[in-house]
Amino acid sequence: MPVAQRPKRKSKAKEDPPAQRRATRSLRDDSDDMDQAEPASEISLPEIDDPMDSDFEEPKVTRGKRRGRSAAAEQSYTKKTRKGTAAKEVAKKRVEKGTEDDGSLFDIVRSNKTALSSVVDDWIELYKQDRDTALLDLIQFFIRCSGCKARITAHMYHNLEHTEIIRKMTEEFDEDSGDYPLILPGPQWKKFRSNFCDFIMVLVRQCQYSIIYDQYMMDNVISLLTGLTDSQVRAFRHTSTLAAMKLMTALVDVALNLSINLDHTQRQYEAERQKTRSTQASERLEMLMAKRQEIEENQEEIRNMLTYIFKGVFVHRYRDTQPEIRAICMAEIGVWMKRYPGMFLDDSYLKYVGWTLYDRVGDVRMCCLKCLQPLYESEELAPRLELFTNRFKERITEMTLDKEYDVAVHGVKLVTCILNRYQDDVLNDKDCENVYELVYSSHRAVAQAAGEFLNTKLFSREPDDAAKMLKTKKGKKRSENTPLIRDLVQFFIESELHEHGAYLVDSLWDINDMLKDWECMTDLLLEEPGRGEEPMDDRQETSLIEIMVCCVKQAATGEYPVGRGPNRKLTTREVKQVQEDKTRLTEHFIVALPQLLAKYNVDAEKVANLLQIPLYFDLEIYTTSRQEKQLDQLLRHIVDIVDKHTDSEVLENCSKVLDNLCNEEFAVSGKCNVARSTLVDSLVEKYKEAFQDFFQEGDEPDEDDAYALMASLKRIYAFYCCHDLNAWNLWDSLFSIVHGGHEGNAIPEEIICKAIACCSMAIMWFLSSLDENNPDKAQVKHLKKLLHNFMRTCQGLLYHQRDTVQEEAYITICDMLVDFCRHLASNPVMEPLVYEPDKNVQGQLSGFLNDKVFVEEEDDDMDENQKIEELHKRRNFLAAFCKLVVYNIVNIKMAADMFKYYMKFYNDYGDIIKATLGKSREINKVLTAKTLAISLTQLYTELLEEQSPAVDRTCQAFQSIKELARRFSLSFGLDQIKNRDAVAAMHKEGILFSFTRPEGRDYANVGFLEILSEFTSKLMRQDKKVVLGFLDKQLLGHGGVEKSEGWGALLSYRGGLEHDGTAQQMRPPASRRQAKGAKRRLPVEEDAGVAQGEWMIKETRTPARGQPLTSTVIKRRRVDVADNVDQESVSEQGTEAGSEASSERDFESCGEASQLSWLSSQRRQRAARRRLDTSYTRQRRVTSRHQQSEPAPPPEEDDSPNDAGSIEEFESPPPPPVPRSRSPRLMRAAHNVRCAPQRIFYCLEGLSDKSPQIDNASSLESVS
Repeated sequence: MPVAQRPKRKSKAKEDPPAQRRATRSLRDDSDDMDQAEPASEISLPEIDDPMDSDFEEPKVTRGKRRGRSAAAEQSYTKKTRKGTAAKEVAKKRVEKGTEDDGSLFDIVRSNKTALSSVVDDWIELYKQDRDTALLDLIQFFIRCSGCKARITAHMYHNLEHTEIIRKMTEEFDEDSGDYPLILPGPQWKKFRSNFCDFIMVLVRQCQYSIIYDQYMMDNVISLLTGLTDSQVRAFRHTSTLAAMKLMTALVDVALNLSINLDHTQRQYEAERQKTRSTQASERLEMLMAKRQEIEENQEEIRNMLTYIFKGVFVHRYRDTQPEIRAICMAEIGVWMKRYPGMFLDDSYLKYVGWTLYDRVGDVRMCCLKCLQPLYESEELAPRLELFTNRFKERITEMTLDKEYDVAVHGVKLVTCILNRYQDDVLNDKDCENVYELVYSSHRAVAQAAGEFLNTKLFSREPDDAAKMLKTKKGKKRSENTPLIRDLVQFFIESELHEHGAYLVDSLWDINDMLKDWECMTDLLLEEPGRGEEPMDDRQETSLIEIMVCCVKQAATGEYPVGRGPNRKLTTREVKQVQEDKTRLTEHFIVALPQLLAKYNVDAEKVANLLQIPLYFDLEIYTTSRQEKQLDQLLRHIVDIVDKHTDSEVLENCSKVLDNLCNEEFAVSGKCNVARSTLVDSLVEKYKEAFQDFFQEGDEPDEDDAYALMASLKRIYAFYCCHDLNAWNLWDSLFSIVHGGHEGNAIPEEIICKAIACCSMAIMWFLSSLDENNPDKAQVKHLKKLLHNFMRTCQGLLYHQRDTVQEEAYITICDMLVDFCRHLASNPVMEPLVYEPDKNVQGQLSGFLNDKVFVEEEDDDMDENQKIEELHKRRNFLAAFCKLVVYNIVNIKMAADMFKYYMKFYNDYGDIIKATLGKSREINKVLTAKTLAISLTQLYTELLEEQSPAVDRTCQAFQSIKELARRFSLSFGLDQIKNRDAVAAMHKEGILFSFTRPEGRDYANVGFLEILSEFTSKLMRQDKKVVLGFLDKQLLGHGGVEKSEGWGALLSYRGGLEHDGTAQQMRPPASRRQAKGAKRRLPVEEDAGVAQGEWMIKETRTPARGQPLTSTVIKRRRVDVADNVDQESVSEQGTEAGSEASSERDFESCGEASQLSWLSSQRRQRAARRRLDTSYTRQRRVTSRHQQSEPAPPPEEDDSPNDAGSIEEFESPPPPPVPRSRSPRLMRAAHNVRCAPQRIFYCLEGLSDKSPQIDNASSLESVS
C-alpha cells in the first residue's frame, strides 16, 4: 500500500508473491494518478504468529511477540481451530460450487436470517486459517452485490491483477436489465442495502485490533474497491462506491477509538511518570510507552488508509454521472466531519460540499444541506465553518427558493441554524427578506420552516422590563405577548399580502403560542393605550382583526388554509386540543365580540371579518354559561349592521351568522328564528317599496330610486343564499326585472344582474323544497314552467348590450344546466325537470367563449391586479363550460372550438383544457379523437382562407398547427392497444378531410396530411397497413391529386405508413448472449437473395432512439436474423403492449419519412410518383390473381357494425404465411403472434364468432 513513511515490521509470514505484487502494483498505479502522490513503500506480510490472536480481544501491547498460553487458552485454541477448519471447508465448497450456493456471503446477507456479527466471526476464523480463501470469498461477495453472477476462481485470484479480474467480470456481466441489488424495488432489497452497509461496518469493527493492520486484508479490499469505482459499469461503480464510503466511515470510528485510547494511555503514562522514583514501576512505564507507540502507529496507518480512499474514490466519485453515487459521497462526508472533525472539518474537505451545492439533481443538493446542518447546530464545530459560510452563504440562501420543495425546506432550516449560531453577523437584511416571504408559500413544509426562521429572528427575544410593566389607560396590565403581536401586525402590513393572513398564521401556528392569546388581541383593539404606549392606527387595527379571525378559524377547526395541502383527518389528540381551544375562544368572544361590533359597526372591512367569528362558536355555551344577554346584544348588532351596510361581503356574513345561530340542534335556535323572521319581514317590505317606486307608471326613476332598489336586492340576495325566502312570494317581481332587461327596458345593469342571481336562488330553493320520494305534481309542473321561462330569458340576455349582463346570464345558464341535468332522471318522478340544452344553446355557450375568453389582452395600461382579476374571471367562464363537457351535458364536439386554442392560450388555460381533454377521453375516446380532428381541420381551413389558393407549409401559422397536433398526439399516451380505435378515427377523419375539395380550389386540403403525420407513431404496426389501404382507396377515386401543392405532404404521410414501425416503437434490447447451439452465419448467408447494396443498407441502419442505457459497457453480438424472425415479431408485440416505460422524446425522432419536404426534394418526388404508379398496377394484378386462386375476403362495408371510426372500417391485410420448418411449439407461438391482428379485425367486423369480442366494440356502437 503506497502510504508515506509506513514503518516496516518484522514478520515471519510465508510470502504470497502474486497477491503481494497484485496489491502493491494496484495501489501504486492508482496512487500515481492522484494529484498529491505519496512515496510508495513495500508491503510486508506479517505472519499470524498465534491463532489465538483473536479480533475480539483487548488491544495488544506489542506486535510480533508470542506469549505463552495457559491450559484454558490451549483448550480454547483447540475449539477455535476446529471451528476454523470447519469454516474453511465450508468456504472452499462455497467457492468451488460457484455463486448459486445458498451458503455464500451474498445469500446470507440477503436472506437476513443470521446475525451479521456471527457471519463476520465465521469469516474471521476462516481468514486466520486461510486468508486467500477468505479474501476470495469477500471479493466474490462484492461482485455478487453488484449484480454480476460471474465467478472468480482461485486460479484467477492468484494469477490475475485486480484490474484484470475487474475487466474479466465486466466482460461476463450479463446486463439483461439495468437492475442490480442496490436499486431493486421491494422491502427485501431495501433491507439488503441496509444489511450490506452494516456488514462492512461490523467487519471493520471486529477486525480493528489486528487484521486491518496486517497490510494484506485492507490493502486488497481497498485496491479492489478502488478499481471497481473506476468501472464503466454503473452497477460496479455504485456498489463499490457505497462499500468504499461505508468502509471509510468504519475506519473513522476506528480512528476515534484510537484517539480515545491514546488519550487514556497518555494520561496513564503522565500519572505514572509523575510518581516518585520509589513508587514508579519501570515495567509499567515501558509498557505504556510501547502501547502509546503502537496506538500512534495504528493511528497513522488508519489516517493513511482514509487519505488513500478519499483521494482514490471520493475525489473522483463525488462528481460521478449518476446522482445516486454523488449523493452517497455527500451523505458520508457529513458523517466524517461530524465524527472526526480533527481531520475532515477543514476547508480542504468542505470545499467539495460547497461545490456540490450547485448540483443539478435535488437529492444530491439535499444531501449536502443535511450534511451541513448538524455542523452548524454544534457549538464546538460551528466556529470552524466561518470561512466556508462566507464563501457559500449566497448559494445557501438561494437554495431556500429551490424548485424542489424538500431541498427548499432543508435550505431554510440551514439558514435558521446559521442565524442561531452567528445572529446578525452573517445574514444581512436582504438575505432575511428572501426567507420572510416564504411564510406565504403554498407548500406547508416550506412555510413552516420559514415560520421557524421568522420566529427566531423577530419573536424569540425575551420581553424587557418596560414591556412587562405596560398597562392600559384604565390600569389593566398588558400581556407579555403585546410587543410580539405588534411586531406581527407590522410584519403583516409590510409584507403587503393582506389576502393571505391565514397562510402567515398557519406558518407560525405550531411554533409560537402568542397566536392563541385572545385577550391580548382584544385588549389592543378595545382598551385605550396607557402611558408610554403608542396607539394603533386604522391600518394596524384592520390587520390585527384579520390575523385574529384567522387564528380563531385555525384554532376551532384545526384545518390547513385552502391551497396548503388536502384536508386531513385529525388525530385523537388534535381533536381534543381543537375542542379545548374552541371552548376557550367561545367563552372569551361571547363577551368581547358585541363590544368589537359596537366599536367598528360603521367600518365594512372590519365588520366583515368580525362577523366570521360566531361561525366557530360552541353555541351550547350560551345556554350552559347563561349568556343569553350577550346573545341578544349580538342579534341587535347584526340587525343594525344589515340596516346600515350594503356591502355584499358584510351582508353575506350576516346571513351566514343567522343561519348558524338558527340551527335547530342548539337551544338558542328559537330566539334566533324569531329575530331572523323579523329581519326578513323588514327587508321584504323595503324591497317591495323600492320596487314600486322604481317601476311606478308615469315617472322616470331617478338615482335615489335605483340606489334603493339595488340596496334592497343586495340584501334579498344575501339572505336568499342561506335562507328560503320563497314564502314571501318574491318570484314575480324578481322575474319581471329580468324580463324587462330582456325586453330592452331602461334598467341599470347592476339591478338586472342581481335579479338574475335572486331568480336562480329562488329556483334552487323550489327544487330543494320538493319531496324526493313523493313530490307534489303541481309543484313539479310549476317549477318546470318557471325553469323554462327563466332559461329562455337568460338565453336572450346572452345578446344584451352590457357585458356584465351577458356574463351573469352565461354563468347562470351553466349552473342551471348542471343542477337540472340527467342525474335527476334517476328518480322517475323528477324526470320532467330534466333540462337538456339544444344545439342552439350549446352554440351560444361556445360562441361566448370565443368572444369573452379566447381574446388577446389589448389594454396595456391596465393595472397588474386588474389583469389578474380579469384572468381569474375568464378562467371561471371557461371552467363553467368545461363542467358541461365533463358531465356530458353538452356534446363533446362542442369543445372543438376550445381545444384548438390549447397551445395559443396554454399559459392562461392550459391546465383547464388538459383536464377537460382527459375527462372527455374517459367518456368516449373515439368521439374525443374526432373532436380533436375537427379542431385541427378548423385551424387549417382558417389558414387556407387567409393564404388562398394554397397553404404555405413553411409559415409559422402552419408550424403552430403541427405543434398543436404533436401535443394532441402525446396526449394519447403510450398504450397503443387502449387507444387503437381513437387513433384510427383520427386518421380516418383526417384522410377524408384531406380529399375534400373546397370551392374553387382542387385538393387544397391535401397538405393537411403533413399535420396528420404527427399521429402516425400512435398507430400499431398492423394498423398502419390498414390505414395505408384506406388511403390508397381514396387516391384511386381522386385523379389529378399528384398535381396539387400538397403532393409532398401526401408522400410524406404515405411514407410514414409504409414504414414497418420498428423505428417508431420501442423494442426490447436484443439478448447479449446467443442461444446455445445456434449457428453463427455471415451476414451474406442470412438471405441469399439480398443484393450486396441492400445488405450494406441493412447493416448500417441507424437504430431507433430508446431509453438511455444503464451501463456504458457495450458488447457486440451477432444476431442470426433468419433464425429470429419469429422472435422479432414477438418482441414487436411486446413493445406495443409494454411501451409505458418510454417517454415523450421517443416520438420526437419517429418516422423520418414523415418529415420529407416536397419543396426541397423534387427529384425524390418524381421517383416516388413512378413507384406509386407501379405499385398501383402491381396491386391490381395481384388482386386479380388473388381473387382467382383464393376465396374472397369477408366484405367490410356491408357488415360494418357501426360508424364509430374504429379500425374495423379499414381493409384488413391477409395473414402472412407461417413457416413450416419449425418445431410444433414455435409454429403455434408464431401463428398466435402473427394471426392475432387478423382475428381482431374479423372480430371487430363481426365476422368471427369464435374470437373474443373487444370491450370498446359495444361502446362504439352508441357513438354513431
